[in-house]
Amino acid sequence: MFGSSKSNRDGQLVVDALIGSQVVIRGDVEFSGGLYVEGRIHGKVLAVQGDAPATLTLAEHGHIEGEVRAQVVVISGRMDGDVHATERVELSPTARVNGNIHYQVVEMSAGSQLNGRLVHASAPVAALPAPQEADSDAASESANNGKTSAARRKLAEAMG
Repeated sequence: MFGSSKSNRDGQLVVDALIGSQVVIRGDVEFSGGLYVEGRIHGKVLAVQGDAPATLTLAEHGHIEGEVRAQVVVISGRMDGDVHATERVELSPTARVNGNIHYQVVEMSAGSQLNGRLVHASAPVAALPAPQEADSDAASESANNGKTSAARRKLAEAMG
């Protein structure tokens, strides 16, 4: 009745709150436990930190416009905004996501659509190292007291 039975580790979908198909919520929603969305939410959906992992399930005809933050996120409907899942994200074949997905583990079924980026949660953004050639040219120039660098000499030889 409430969708995939894979949404919880013990094989049962836990639903503590249900937003029905005729319900439209304008504003942020905070929840714990299991939240099942068949309607529309225009705002952030945030899981409250607790002992048990919070699971957000977006049904096939459900729609969320805003950021989502939870431990487990299962999407079968339309999601317009970024998804932040500290444990797992599941995208069913009917999932339509316009936004970035920040995940630890992701499961995408054939047919799901993502217009955004997949960002692994443990992948830190690192700066690129400085080019080595530029450093050696600068050192060479200073060592030569203003004489032509090795790269300039090579260029002059190639053109001459």
